Amino acid sequence: MTDIGVWYNFMTMAKDFYATLGISKNASDDEIKKAYRKLAHEHHPDKGGNTEKFKEINEAYQTLSDKQKRAQYDQFGANYDQMGGGGNPFGGAGGFGNFNFGGDFGDIFSQFGFGGGMQQQDTRGEDILVDISLTLHEVAFGATKDISLYLFATCDVCQGDRGEKGSTKKTCETCKGKGQVVHMQRTILGNMQSVALCEACAGRGTIPEKKCKTCKGDGAYKQQITTTVKIPAGVEDGAQVRVRGKGGASEMGGSSGDLYVRIHVEKHKTLTREGSSIYSKVFVPFSLMVHGGVVTVETLDGMVDMKVPEYTESGQVIRLKEKGAARLQSSGRGDHFVTVHVEVPKKLSREQKKLLEELSKNGL
Repeated sequence: MTDIGVWYNFMTMAKDFYATLGISKNASDDEIKKAYRKLAHEHHPDKGGNTEKFKEINEAYQTLSDKQKRAQYDQFGANYDQMGGGGNPFGGAGGFGNFNFGGDFGDIFSQFGFGGGMQQQDTRGEDILVDISLTLHEVAFGATKDISLYLFATCDVCQGDRGEKGSTKKTCETCKGKGQVVHMQRTILGNMQSVALCEACAGRGTIPEKKCKTCKGDGAYKQQITTTVKIPAGVEDGAQVRVRGKGGASEMGGSSGDLYVRIHVEKHKTLTREGSSIYSKVFVPFSLMVHGGVVTVETLDGMVDMKVPEYTESGQVIRLKEKGAARLQSSGRGDHFVTVHVEVPKKLSREQKKLLEELSKNGL
């Protein structure tokens, strides 16, 4: 393979996010989400999973679940967020500056940002992950939670403009108003030119004459931020709710990161849940199981009366229709299943013991 082939092959090497999630390249949004939930649950560190594998799964999901990122990934590979910058890498002494590649190679390299200018990168803020505990009732029917975090957030005084209100702007001396700076790096291919966002002006090309006193000209600072998060009805334990743009602010004036809220469901005293179904058990006297009657049971809707048919056997399950949890991303509710058990008394009177003996003689 020629040097050109080696270089091009290196540039196109990338992590296969589709393979990480075990899906095809034309997978739908629902298929991506379903694959992520299954793998995240399987490899979650809190459940004995591999931390590095869990990180790979999250990285793949965060890219493929975002339509814009997915499109860039499909075009550029896993390093898509680093593409789009630089002049011709073969310019300058010691490289291939005098070699004419022709139109085909020019088209290939232009896809990676070489030979043409650079599209300004969005220096995105940090993603934030928080864990919250919810009751069974809250995840069954949905809830709204206020989450307070101390994070790097856009300045509420200058709104990220970095200057005092009414302050005039001057041209950035570092980038001369271009918002970008050019760097030259010597490589085995010769001198390679790259273009980066100007840190002095955060890519704006101008700097305020007077810096904002609140954020000291940074456009953002650490502060207490409260975000209202809507928890969807029917969400599962371990699931993550994503709130776009509510993560950390960008230090370079780009878009804010996302807030990820990981759900932990508190254990209920009498009820257990599997999907939209709720399960519980109730102990009733032997006489009620024989003659039938009504017993009060706890449900998500509170205490309700449940009819026990006559001659009910111990261990029999009675269904309370549509008394379960809400179905996630669907309408209606699941069912509540109550297992009926015979209540064995701890003490019996002489009369009761005698009566049981008589029943036993009659095969009961």
